[in-house]
Amino acid sequence: MTPRRGGAAGGRASRVRRAVILGVSVVLAAGALTASPASAYLPGPVDDPLRTAGVALAADAAADTGIAFGACPKDSGLAAPVQCGKVKVPVDYADPGGRRIDLLVSRLRATGPASGRQGALVFNPGGPGAPGLWFPAVGLKSAGPVTRKVWGTAARTYDLIGFDARGVGHSAPISCVRPENYIHAPSPDPRTANAAAQTRERAKARGIADGCGRRSASMLGHMTSADMARDLDVIRAALHETRLNYYGVSYGTYLGAVYATLFPRHVRRMVLDSVVNPDPQGVWYGANLSQDVAFEGRWADWRAWAARYDSVYGLGSTASRVQASFDLAMRKLAKKPAGGTVGPGELHAAAENAAYYDQRWVTFAHQLSRYLHGDDKPLVAAEAPDRSGAKAAENGDAVYLAVQCTDAAWPRDWGTWDRDNSRLALRHPFETWPNAWMNLPCATWPARAGEPVDVGAWSAELPPVLLTQSERDAATPYEGALELHRRLQGSRLVTEVGRGSHGLVSIWNACLVSRVDRYLTSGDVGDADARCAGHPVPVPSGTLGAKDANTGRYY
Repeated sequence: MTPRRGGAAGGRASRVRRAVILGVSVVLAAGALTASPASAYLPGPVDDPLRTAGVALAADAAADTGIAFGACPKDSGLAAPVQCGKVKVPVDYADPGGRRIDLLVSRLRATGPASGRQGALVFNPGGPGAPGLWFPAVGLKSAGPVTRKVWGTAARTYDLIGFDARGVGHSAPISCVRPENYIHAPSPDPRTANAAAQTRERAKARGIADGCGRRSASMLGHMTSADMARDLDVIRAALHETRLNYYGVSYGTYLGAVYATLFPRHVRRMVLDSVVNPDPQGVWYGANLSQDVAFEGRWADWRAWAARYDSVYGLGSTASRVQASFDLAMRKLAKKPAGGTVGPGELHAAAENAAYYDQRWVTFAHQLSRYLHGDDKPLVAAEAPDRSGAKAAENGDAVYLAVQCTDAAWPRDWGTWDRDNSRLALRHPFETWPNAWMNLPCATWPARAGEPVDVGAWSAELPPVLLTQSERDAATPYEGALELHRRLQGSRLVTEVGRGSHGLVSIWNACLVSRVDRYLTSGDVGDADARCAGHPVPVPSGTLGAKDANTGRYY
């Protein structure tokens, strides 16, 4: 639900709108050539003129104000030399004179010589809903050895810029559920879709959607990816950068693609890592169904790996026997939760994490193995809900829903959900219903959904964009990278062959990292796409752990 305006506020808003509408003709006629360099741009074809002018006004104001960087909030975990500052943006870009919110931005100055500095590199970690304020810490000497290797070139060459997107963390956070009521543990098997589960989950989803409408009404209609892309342009202007250098991971790739579509002439360099499929026909209902298929394949990868090391974990010598061990643990936890808090839902969440990242294969195999051998301590220690993190977790889920439910229309009738997911779950049971339950609040979402951005319009105006993707990524299936590659003229795709870890920014793969480093340094994307051999998967070193051949660390 969007708030109504009236009285004096309504009059002020209408005056601002009239001024903005008049300004649109000037912006469009003159190509914004008379605006300040930080805010000037020729608008793309997909944004409406009112919001185009609203962004121009907000960016111009941000360029004049800049960012007063200083100490970061104590609860951010960031200390000098990382600094933080605020950027003001309108809640509604069609009403730039209305309510504004503060976005918190973090910065680490480039560590290399001034002669080699190439501006600011803005990072978004995805989600949607993941906080990004932490990012500059990857450039500190205290960062881990792999992190330092991956981000070494960027830290020397660019000011590293993180930020909490609108609605997230320190930037006008939204909420759908009271955090103290957010965690319910132990939780049931999310793969179940019998009549009782449907009744329970549908009621839960309606409650979440209603709670979002009650607790976050003033923001809920302004949480689209296009809104966040407009925020990016205001941040760019506040940093006094004429063009944006951007690194996006997961959902951050979609945000970057939307930005590149709305502001094609404001892009300098852009790396999109683990690519969301931008096809408007799939945003977001279809994209989640595609995820379910990919997760089944990735779950099969883990089961095959665990079977290979049956002598270590004793989970079974074939993938089907490993599956039987997992199912047995799910049944046992349903009858008696481990530690009173870890049920089948928590175990499934741990399995999902293993499907996301092969760095977690060892720890998950160890937890499952020890539990089935009578020791639940590793499982409880790792998977028992952390109630101290409930506020941040609830906020992240609220933003996730607010973005995905308003970017595009979702089916409103339960019959469509039931039909599509029931069919898919017959062959892809691992993630189908868990994914459906997560997204079901979109069926009764209180804010009106918009139209997906036609990503890639005017891509001829873009400089070359670099895409990186693993072939077996479950969260962002490979076909999404191919689709965005097709839509962005001149882009290059670097593929990690045969692997499926999500977010290659966290992986040391010399072939892939060298391509990213070369691009960030020179803008050179190469003459052709590249295929890099996959990074080594973990190799167990005993029942209590393994040496990860990628990082050299023991788990």
